[in-house]
Amino acid sequence: MATGSEAQIDTLFQAFQRGTTDLIEEKQLRGMITKSLAEGRPLRIKFGMDPSSPDLHLGHAVQLRKLRDLQDLGCQIVLIVGDATAMVGDPSGRNKLRPVLTREEVETNLETYVAQAGHVLDIEKTEVRRNSEWFDAMNFEELLRLTTRMTVAQMLERDTFQTRIAAEEPIGINEFLYPLMQGWDSVMVAADVELGGTDQLFNLLVGRRLQEQEDQRPQIVMTQPLINGLDGRKMSKSYDNSIGLTATPKDMTFRIMQVDDEVMPTWLLHLTRLDEATIAEVLGLHPREAKARLAKEVTTFYHGEEAAIEAAAAFDREVRDKVLPTDLPRVPWSEAWGAELPLANLLKEMGLCQSTSEARRALKQGGVKIDGTAQTDERAMVAPLEGAERLIQVGKKRAAHLLG
Repeated sequence: MATGSEAQIDTLFQAFQRGTTDLIEEKQLRGMITKSLAEGRPLRIKFGMDPSSPDLHLGHAVQLRKLRDLQDLGCQIVLIVGDATAMVGDPSGRNKLRPVLTREEVETNLETYVAQAGHVLDIEKTEVRRNSEWFDAMNFEELLRLTTRMTVAQMLERDTFQTRIAAEEPIGINEFLYPLMQGWDSVMVAADVELGGTDQLFNLLVGRRLQEQEDQRPQIVMTQPLINGLDGRKMSKSYDNSIGLTATPKDMTFRIMQVDDEVMPTWLLHLTRLDEATIAEVLGLHPREAKARLAKEVTTFYHGEEAAIEAAAAFDREVRDKVLPTDLPRVPWSEAWGAELPLANLLKEMGLCQSTSEARRALKQGGVKIDGTAQTDERAMVAPLEGAERLIQVGKKRAAHLLG
C-alpha cells in the first residue's frame, strides 16, 4: 500500500505522462517530484507563448490544459509571454524566413494573449513574465556572450534547418538567436520543467544546455503533439481551420462536429480529461455520437454544461433536423431601397447573396423562398409590409427576417 506521499508522487507523475510525447528525463522528473513534495516547494513549470497573432485556439489549449492539470496539483506555472522572442520569430516547423514583427505589432497581439490563456489557467496563481524584462536590459557584449553558447554546427543539427538547406531556402542569422533566447528564458526563471509542442524539442533542449552551463539543475523537457485543424492541416487561424478559445458555445460545438474521424483519438486525449477507458467507449460509438460527446466535453470546459447542452440542441435542430436557427438576423427595410426593390437586389442588400448575379442563379435554381414559398421570377419586385416581417431564405443555410 502506497503512503500518502507516494500516492502524491504517483498522481503528479501520471499527470505529467498523460498525452506526452517526449519526457526527458523520466527518472530525473520523478526525483524532482519527490524532492519538491518533501521540501514543500512547488515545481516551476515554464511555458512560453509568442504573441505573433492576436488569438489563441484549441491547438494552444493542448499545452494550456496540461498546465492547468499541473497547476491544480500544486505546481507553479510560469507563463513566458515572449514579447522579445516574437520579434525574432520561431523557426520551428517553418520552410521559409518569417517576417520580423515590430514592437507595436507584438504589443497589439499581447493585449489578448494573457486574457485568453485565462480561459484555461488560473491567472491569479500563474507567474506571468515578459522576456523583454531581461532581453531589453541585455547589452551588445552580453548578447555576444550568449551567441558563444552554441556553434553553427550545433544549430544546423535542427531538422527544420536541414530541410531548408536541402531545399535551398534562406535561413536568417536572427533565426539562430531564437533557440538561444528561449533557452535563456529557462535560465532567467529557473525552470524545473518546460512544456512545448513536439516542434519545440530542439529549443527546449537548448534550455537544458544553458541551465547546465549556468550551474542550474537542467530542466525536464516535456512535449505534446500538435493537433490538426478542421481540414487536416496543422491548426492555424491563417488556414481558417481553427477553433478559437473565445468562440461562442454554438460556434465551438458546430465546428467540432466538422472534424475528421481520424483526429478523434487525439482530440479526446488532449482536449478532454476523459480517462482511457471512457475514451475507448466513445471511439466505439457512431462517429456522429462520438463527435457530439467530444463537443460537449470541450464546450462544457469553456462555457459550462448548460451552454454546451443548448449548443448541442441547436446543432441537432439546424443540421441534423434541418430546422432554421432561432437567432436569424433581422434586417429592417432601408429608406435607400425606395418603395420596392427587385428581389435579386434585395437578396444582395440583405447579405444573403454576395452579388445580384448569384441571387439570379439561386432564383433560377428554385433555391429562394419567401415565407416558405419558392420564388423563381428574376423580375419580381418586393415591397415592405408595414408592421410585419417576412422570412427570406436562400438555400438551406442562409436566411433572415425582413422587417417592414
